[in-house]
Order: sequence, then structure tokens, then C-alpha cells
Amino acid sequence: MPNIKKQIKRAALNEKQGAINSAARKAVRTAIKKVEGLVAEGKKEEAVVAMREAISLCDKAAQSKIYSKAKMDHSKARLERLVNSIA
Repeated sequence: MPNIKKQIKRAALNEKQGAINSAARKAVRTAIKKVEGLVAEGKKEEAVVAMREAISLCDKAAQSKIYSKAKMDHSKARLERLVNSIA
């Protein structure tokens, strides 16, 4: 447990920011799973809309350094391949 006032403030800030980052990571994972589910059901139009939302969340997560840019680029490319595979 921190003793110094600045350490106490920093610990509280770290906890708050950790919760924000955790929520953002969860939103990205949920959006990706939503696209995967729609692709599995064969709903291309809905999957395209969901993919756009997921790509937007991925870009925001990469911009705020919650995930690395390379990881998000890989995820976006994989989602695009999935959606394009629907006949």
C-alpha cells in the first residue's frame, strides 16, 4: 500500500485507467466475435455492417495503444477475409 500522497494518487489513476482499457479490449473482442458469428450464419449484409464497426473499434484501440497497431491490422485483415469468403 503506498504511503506517499503522489503514490496514492497514481495507484488510483492506474486502477481507473486499467478499467477503461479493460472495457475497450472487451468491446473489441465482442465486436470481432459478433462478425465471426454472423459469418458462420451466412448473413453477409449484417456481417459487413458489423465488420465496419469492429474495424472502427480496432483502429481506436490501436490509436490509444490498448492493442498494438500490427495486431489490429492483422485482426482487421482476418475479418475482411472472413466476410469476403461468404458466397
